[in-house]
Amino acid sequence: MDIPHLLQAIAHQERTLVFPQFHSEQAWQIGSQLREMALARGAAVVIDVRTFGRKLFYVALDGTTPDNARWVERKSRTVEHFRRSSWALGLTLQQANTTLAEKFSLDPAEFATHGGAFPVRVSGAGVIGSVAVSGLAQRDDHLMVVEALCAVLGENFGNLSLGHD
Repeated sequence: MDIPHLLQAIAHQERTLVFPQFHSEQAWQIGSQLREMALARGAAVVIDVRTFGRKLFYVALDGTTPDNARWVERKSRTVEHFRRSSWALGLTLQQANTTLAEKFSLDPAEFATHGGAFPVRVSGAGVIGSVAVSGLAQRDDHLMVVEALCAVLGENFGNLSLGHD
């Protein structure tokens, strides 16, 4: 899938995966869903679910490194700043042939535009947090989060997956 189509598909995911309300119980459900998926797939990932300013679920599975934890922080910070998925922002910058540092004067040590952090959007409130995964290829990190959100929200992942390259 080319960048314009990927961006269109991710925007559709972001519009579809909206919570009617969000509490710590939903954060636990999302984090637990991601953990079970990762364990079943043998994926060494760090999982982080937060509202801005408050971590609600965090786990670093066996096989992860401190770098994975740093990636989660940087990706989550990107969602907080831009209110969209870290991968969508990265693809947008790639399409424009620029970087966070060039376009926004943001430090790449603090922000990351690789896939894996997705906005937690609440109907009537907007983006209030993020769900992030680090440890896989960026497309796989992103899709793992989308799949877990689909499971928790009762959406059909097949309708929101990105197909194959």
